[in-house]
Amino acid sequence: MSKKSPPHQVDEEIQFSCFYLGETLCGLDIRMVQEINDEISITQVPLSPDYVVGILNLRGQIITVIDQSRKIGLGISQIDYTSRIIIVRSSRDYVGLLVDKLAEVITINKSGIAKPPSNVNGIQGSFFYGVVHTHNNELLGLLNLDKLLSED
Repeated sequence: MSKKSPPHQVDEEIQFSCFYLGETLCGLDIRMVQEINDEISITQVPLSPDYVVGILNLRGQIITVIDQSRKIGLGISQIDYTSRIIIVRSSRDYVGLLVDKLAEVITINKSGIAKPPSNVNGIQGSFFYGVVHTHNNELLGLLNLDKLLSED
């Protein structure tokens, strides 16, 4: 009777769509990203929360666009030629996340994700579920989409 060795555990790899909010490098699990849009014709919505930039008509579907920088405490994003809207699926519908500039898609081993500190580059740590040092030694904050999209 031969002894079986324990199964080898494979470290799961996750891809992240990365972008900048100001000077802060952030990432979202690419499986949450529906599309990235460079069409920034946003209609303002009166009496909406201050972090809501407005709404966007995306092929007949109305998408609420939020300014992530404002929501997490980095100030107001300035919309310019590098700005993009990342369309994600929330629990209820699609939401557009305004970002200052896109970065690359990176693949990270799940075991390489560390717990976030209480703040990441001055941002409240509760908006992140983890941090990673990238290959060029930048700190990448992995956004907690549920927390970012919550009403409070």
